[in-house]
Amino acid sequence: MSQTLPPLNALRIFEAAARLESFSAAANELFVTHGAVSKQIKQLEEWLSVQLFERAGGRVKLTDAGWRYLVQVQDGFDIIANATQQLMQPNRQRRLVINSTPTLAMYWLLPHLAQFQREHPDVELRLMTSDRDISRLDAPFDVAIRRGPGDWPGYVSKPFLDEWELPLCSPALLNRLPINTPADLAGHTLLYADTRPTAWQRWFTLAGVPDLKPAATQQFDHFYLALQAAMDGLGVTLGPLPMMQAELENGSLIAPLPAPIVPVRGYCWIAPRSAMNDPSIAAFCQWLERSAEGLKGSNSSSSGRK
Repeated sequence: MSQTLPPLNALRIFEAAARLESFSAAANELFVTHGAVSKQIKQLEEWLSVQLFERAGGRVKLTDAGWRYLVQVQDGFDIIANATQQLMQPNRQRRLVINSTPTLAMYWLLPHLAQFQREHPDVELRLMTSDRDISRLDAPFDVAIRRGPGDWPGYVSKPFLDEWELPLCSPALLNRLPINTPADLAGHTLLYADTRPTAWQRWFTLAGVPDLKPAATQQFDHFYLALQAAMDGLGVTLGPLPMMQAELENGSLIAPLPAPIVPVRGYCWIAPRSAMNDPSIAAFCQWLERSAEGLKGSNSSSSGRK
């Protein structure tokens, strides 16, 4: 059946300009001039008889119609890309690009990936880490892992891993400065991460010590650095469970206080809607869910002194 298609080059330029929300950035990405981008967008709008961008003061912003069109255009490009890859590489190992937040990748995902590779030896995994929203990523991905649930137009997502927080520290530090009540934290150095700026205050409030002032604080730009600092005895961090379960079991960290256990936003897998018929992507998402299943409801057994 014949179909009416817009100019494909204009469509490609629209996708870049809409994703980047900038004609200049799209021109740089596609190695064309700003004028060429503007001309192609105008031609596409005239062909569609729909305004895709609002233009004001040299800046552009997608209209509601533009946002809806972007989601469907990206789905279409993803379908073409997947079909092309399968056609060109029918007998080659399938590569999946996984984009995860750094701390989850380091302490939970990496230790589990060997199991997925044993179950799916025909799939090659490429793991990338980022804290950026998926709409702002510079490189494409097959599956992303972010805190959620969230609003991700054009993607399918599902929560798979719960998380809660407790103070964690090294056994050596606890031997020097015991922690028997939340108030005892006033004698310690507390470790903060820029990515979780309000975590300690939230825990203080639920622990009944909202005005607690620690002996000192130390700030880190990434949470995994704060966790490593806690293992090295530099202070007490507010650590995530069950992500740090292995460190609790091997004794590199201790949770000296059994409560309060503070639930926080858990993690979701996110995949392009158009790619959910890809068996490798579906298998990876299902594997994430199975791997996390045994950890649900285990917070009571994960906490406390080891």
